[in-house]
Amino acid sequence: MSMRKPLLAAIVALAAAVAPFTAARAQQTGHAEGEVRRVDAEAGKVTIRHGPITGGLDMPAMTMVFHVKDPAMLKSLAPGKKVRFTVADEQGALVLKSVEPAK
Repeated sequence: MSMRKPLLAAIVALAAAVAPFTAARAQQTGHAEGEVRRVDAEAGKVTIRHGPITGGLDMPAMTMVFHVKDPAMLKSLAPGKKVRFTVADEQGALVLKSVEPAK
């Protein structure tokens, strides 16, 4: 019994130390342009071949699957469509926050 309290205190201290880093990462966003490759409305996902994502995420060009919080965003997307988008890291998942036709 006496060992549980110090262990619990250590776990709580570790969680408190890590929380600011997790919150900062969760708030990072980035911007990029790309081409829609696939839309999966049932799963709430879109695949985009994109250029570098600039901003807080700083990712190289690649093809990725993004989640969407608002499935209505997918209605305006179709394979082959060129888009400009904003994405955020939400607890390790990249979520599409906004999308518009690229100019």
